[in-house]
Amino acid sequence: MSEQFSVTGLNRIKRVPKRADYDKEGVYAVVDAALICHVGMVTDEGQPVVIPTIHARQGDNILIHGATTSRMLNYIGAGKPLCITITHLDGLVLARSVFHHSMNYRSAVLYGKGTLLTDPAEKMAALEIFTEKLIPGRWADARMPNETETKATHIVSVPIDLASAKVRTGPPGDDEEDYALDVWAGVLPMHTVFGDLQADDQLKEGIKVPDYLREYAASKR
Repeated sequence: MSEQFSVTGLNRIKRVPKRADYDKEGVYAVVDAALICHVGMVTDEGQPVVIPTIHARQGDNILIHGATTSRMLNYIGAGKPLCITITHLDGLVLARSVFHHSMNYRSAVLYGKGTLLTDPAEKMAALEIFTEKLIPGRWADARMPNETETKATHIVSVPIDLASAKVRTGPPGDDEEDYALDVWAGVLPMHTVFGDLQADDQLKEGIKVPDYLREYAASKR
């Protein structure tokens, strides 16, 4: 059995609790399948802010990176409390009644406090994790970040203190009497797919699409 997050008043799912998952394996599956997360925080001026950004997971930590001038990176790197959310939309659930229309989804809410990485080796390792999450095999193919680029980049590691996932699957749940209605009901599935690779206009002649990239693109169609 996989390890679970503690359940408190902060991360407990109250609405339709049967859809809740506090198992780390389940939560991390939602996290790892996403390329974008939303970071929620309250500034020192009391202003709530939510910012979309790329993320990656390193064990029980979420990695977030950006420019050293980023307000978000400087805020969360100072150890302030934050909330990270991730959502996948998997289908529109069409019921016989308007009231029972819904969506199939996978979502996760994470809580923690970030730490700014300062060790060059740790930063380089984190950048590799980011790159390999986006395109497996890319790190060994592209040019490595140089010292100037690394110094211009903040990387924050956020230990996941509390988390929960919530997942809905399956058909609509209509009222019993509505099943006799002459209304189509079911699910319209939704998927994220990649298109065809588009070469840069300034690509050197003779450079072919590498196998790892072709295979990755094909797996997402």
